[in-house]
Amino acid sequence: MRIAFIGAGRLALAFSQALARQGLEVVAVASRTRASAEKLAARVPGCVVMESQAAADAAELVFISVPDDAIAPAVAALRWRTGQAVVHCSGATEVAALAPAAAAGARIGGMHLMQTFADPEAALASLPGCTASIEAEEPLYAALSALAVRLGCVPMRLPPGARALYHGAGGFGSQFVNALLAEGVAVWKSFGADPAQAERSLLSLLKGTVASIERSGIAGSMAGPVSRGDIGTIRRHLEGFRRLEPSTFALYRTLCARTVRLAAQAGKLTPAQVQAFESLLAEDP
Repeated sequence: MRIAFIGAGRLALAFSQALARQGLEVVAVASRTRASAEKLAARVPGCVVMESQAAADAAELVFISVPDDAIAPAVAALRWRTGQAVVHCSGATEVAALAPAAAAGARIGGMHLMQTFADPEAALASLPGCTASIEAEEPLYAALSALAVRLGCVPMRLPPGARALYHGAGGFGSQFVNALLAEGVAVWKSFGADPAQAERSLLSLLKGTVASIERSGIAGSMAGPVSRGDIGTIRRHLEGFRRLEPSTFALYRTLCARTVRLAAQAGKLTPAQVQAFESLLAEDP
């Protein structure tokens, strides 16, 4: 099956190389920016930079890897054919955005790799083991699932209408972590600590947390004062955080309340301890 990419951003750069390394034939790439298309083609043997219509005509499977808002206009601007497969790579965009291709007889679907692509080389190394969320009818679903397995990914069927929730939830394991670390660094700065040292320290802590989660699960790996039933420490935390910005205090209190749920789920707290934590965290600051 000949494959083409419409869009040559960071996702396409990593995804196309992964396909090529598995012996799949990526024959064409098109992009609004020729330099990005040339960069991708230079890393994928046999891949040629083409105009969008030529790239679509050259392949049986076309991945639409443009930004989300550009998917529907890009597909509507091209001619498609019966039997061709047109698949977008967005996590949040509904497959209905590919309706013009379906009207022309093409099979349509979505295949989203649950991985961060800020660094294409790091993403390429991290693809094995990641989830490939697929929304498509048969036989396209089976073909995309087989492709995911060939890349070392874990295929998951995504039901229609679930894409916004599915993709939004990914933030809790991705960009929200960045935001949390930034909050932690800001708190350290409030007492004069070096921001670079704070970042290194919190990142080291995060690595240990992730390793623990991999071994024991999210609830089972809960650490920290809540998991020990140490209400006195949490009270001191709250007293300290009250001196900071109200939004920082509110975020800490909200997240702390969620850790109470997890610690209780893991059987680390008695009902009386849960009630004590909830009462403390519900106090009007």
